[in-house]
Amino acid sequence: MSTVAVALVAATGVGGAGALAGAVLPGRARVLVAGACTVGVGVAGGAAGVAVLGGGGAWSARVPGLLPLAGVDVAVDALAGLFMAVAGAVAAAVAIYGIGYASGHGGHGLSSRTAQALLPLFALSLVLVPAAASVSTFLVLWELMALASLLLVLAEHRERSLVRSAGVWYAVMTHLGLVLLLAGFALFAAHAGGESFATLRTAADGMSATVRGLVFVLTVAAFASKAGAVPLHAWLPRAHPEAPSPVSALMSAAMVNLGVYGLVRVGFDLLGGGPAWWWLTILALGGLSAVYGILQAAMASDLKRLLAYSTSENMGLVLVGVGAAGLFASYGNEPLAALALAAALLHVVNHAAFKALLFCAAGSVVRATGLRDLDALGGLRARMPVTAGLFALAALGAVALPPGNGFVSEWLLLQSLIHGLEVPGVATAVVLPLAVALIALSAGIAAAVFVKALGVGFFARPRSEQAAGARESPRWMLAGMGLLAALCAGLALVPGVLGSGLDRAVGAVGLPGSGAVSGGGLTVRLDEISAQLSPLWIVAALTAALMLAVGVPRLYQRRRRRRDARLWDCGGGAPTPRMAYTATSFAEPLQRVFDDVIAPEQDVNVTPVRESAYLVERVRFQRRVPDRIEHRLYEPVLRALARAGQAARRLASGSVHLYLGYGFFGLVALLLVLAVGW
Repeated sequence: MSTVAVALVAATGVGGAGALAGAVLPGRARVLVAGACTVGVGVAGGAAGVAVLGGGGAWSARVPGLLPLAGVDVAVDALAGLFMAVAGAVAAAVAIYGIGYASGHGGHGLSSRTAQALLPLFALSLVLVPAAASVSTFLVLWELMALASLLLVLAEHRERSLVRSAGVWYAVMTHLGLVLLLAGFALFAAHAGGESFATLRTAADGMSATVRGLVFVLTVAAFASKAGAVPLHAWLPRAHPEAPSPVSALMSAAMVNLGVYGLVRVGFDLLGGGPAWWWLTILALGGLSAVYGILQAAMASDLKRLLAYSTSENMGLVLVGVGAAGLFASYGNEPLAALALAAALLHVVNHAAFKALLFCAAGSVVRATGLRDLDALGGLRARMPVTAGLFALAALGAVALPPGNGFVSEWLLLQSLIHGLEVPGVATAVVLPLAVALIALSAGIAAAVFVKALGVGFFARPRSEQAAGARESPRWMLAGMGLLAALCAGLALVPGVLGSGLDRAVGAVGLPGSGAVSGGGLTVRLDEISAQLSPLWIVAALTAALMLAVGVPRLYQRRRRRRDARLWDCGGGAPTPRMAYTATSFAEPLQRVFDDVIAPEQDVNVTPVRESAYLVERVRFQRRVPDRIEHRLYEPVLRALARAGQAARRLASGSVHLYLGYGFFGLVALLLVLAVGW
């Protein structure tokens, strides 16, 4: 039995054992055993992915009787291995973090039997979805992932009413996506004469352009929704903030990646590529998601909501890379397509590392303070120094500045777009400069977003009693975040270790792999980038060591010599927390610049005193930045559905004769449809 088979069997067995332990064991033992099993699922699944990425070769198997009628088909090539390795690494680190997180939540939320039974299953589904090799297997695992994540989002529904609303939005959006996915795969399989991916791959070339285009549109809508792409993102800024933080980390760093995996698998591999309009659509979705997502993050004062919108932005960058790769391939420039796709896949890896760490650090803040509102935080650097440092490390990756781990992937993406201008055609001449501009704009706003999150949330003075009383996270949580921080540092220091794996992943979908990602006269080796970045890291490490060697003794001596003394304050008094920047005030300049895009809502309520309308008792100012796409797109649809539901009540009059008539006419209509079809 191969290494991949052993690892997948081990992951499945450990996941099942973890679910059983979470359901039957009491209290602390439940959290420890279920958490350990979730770690085991992540390690085993990641090992299976690494075995294939390392050159072990693709692996496939079929289990005939496991699913009725269809059986189970699994196959792991380098593309699947990449996503399995990412999901496994994130699941293992987050599960360690989750043990400490759940231990402080009594008998509710994440420590409940339901949540602890579902965590190993959710991690298992994240690992197994890329291994599916048939329509039925893929859909079953996809639905297992959706249901497990939905129930985990609802884990704290007794504590906050907003959790129930988020659960409803997520349930509706994810199952609408499932319907679209089912329709697309059913159409694909019907014209292919089989449901295995091998059959679909073989039959795709013989299908008409209309069928191929319809399959692409249906599956893209489903996968883009799972990836949180705008305008199908409405569930994401609701579900991610309201879920327990370990679940948020898994969803944002691993689950959304599978939407990208589906796009690449279907668009490049099963359908074998397509015309330029396919990929221009993906490029448009990506550019819109990148800019709109980071703008909403800039306006958000809820820390986890800010990170959720940042996920939309980063998935938008990945979609720009995927769309550019398909566009270049449609014009026959496969080497440049390989470069763009490699950049997109590398950003998937980097985003998973820093976003998991960001959500875990945010969860530590929520656990210590009970607050997510940045306007009520502050002063956490002194009270939670390790968490603050880890959040800063992850934020450096999120803003894509060297030496953060997000820099290399965004740099490669920009290089692929810039060199793509050499590809002839009106579409490339118009779209690619616009894509470069959108990426530059999103990167600049991202810097402002994370300066706001770090500066307002962790520095200045505490603006609430909860922030003033915060304490550092327990060791389990710090250990999980430490592993994620090590992953971020490793990806920044030595991105070259991923070079051969990325090359194999790109080659798995039919694009050329040659040990180097090259295109348009440009050859890029990740090991060469590592060598070029090494001096920067050495200087940074020496500077940090020097600062510690000099600064720590001086700080210690200063603390020993410190005396309380009143200094002259020019009569102004000591500064108060109300004098510091808040998240709302920090975002004010950006709001003014993009006022027409985000359309903020402001309300000033002036209450006069009872004796005179000319004397003011209280002035209340409220500012709200709604999701404009949701306001313009979703709310009219919801109102129309509500009106249709009210009108449909007239059909339910209580008459048995009327109901029999409905059944009779429905049967006649069905027979007529069948007769016309035959």
